[in-house]
Amino acid sequence: MISPELVRLAQSGDRDALITLLREIEPHVYKTAYYMLSNEQDALDVAQEALIRVYTKINSYEEKAQFKTWVQRIVTNICIDKFRKVKPSVSMDEHEMTFSADTNVEDEVISTYIAQDIQEAIEKLPEHHRTVVVLRYVEDFSYNEIAESLDLPINTVKSYLFRARKQLQILLQDYQKGGVKG
Repeated sequence: MISPELVRLAQSGDRDALITLLREIEPHVYKTAYYMLSNEQDALDVAQEALIRVYTKINSYEEKAQFKTWVQRIVTNICIDKFRKVKPSVSMDEHEMTFSADTNVEDEVISTYIAQDIQEAIEKLPEHHRTVVVLRYVEDFSYNEIAESLDLPINTVKSYLFRARKQLQILLQDYQKGGVKG
């Protein structure tokens, strides 16, 4: 949880507070970007751009919304812009599986394939559905926070999530049946 006092100190020009704030939000910014774009390099680029924007625009933040919601809106908008420019792709080379001696290899492999299927299914969702799914299930945002972040009515958020879950259910059933993955 980001301290409102830390945000105020950063806004008042306290360089150490600003650096601390950026370090605290960096993992969340990257995680959101990665889940939305499904590409490590793109996610790193977006995270860097988002952190620079937070750094340069910190004084435009107003406490009407939670700080994390404000940051999330920045990240989401950059991701959407990037997504419109380039269709995201997943490279299997980016993902390595490592096993410890006490690991059940079969369970690990199955778990990895399930995670990959879920990621691929999320990638197939329309942009607006993917965004709400990532914010809800990856970033653990409430419906209200998603609505605030995306500047949408709460019922629209609920509708998008409902439709996205239905689409994911169908896509994941297709994967279980060995359906087409492309």
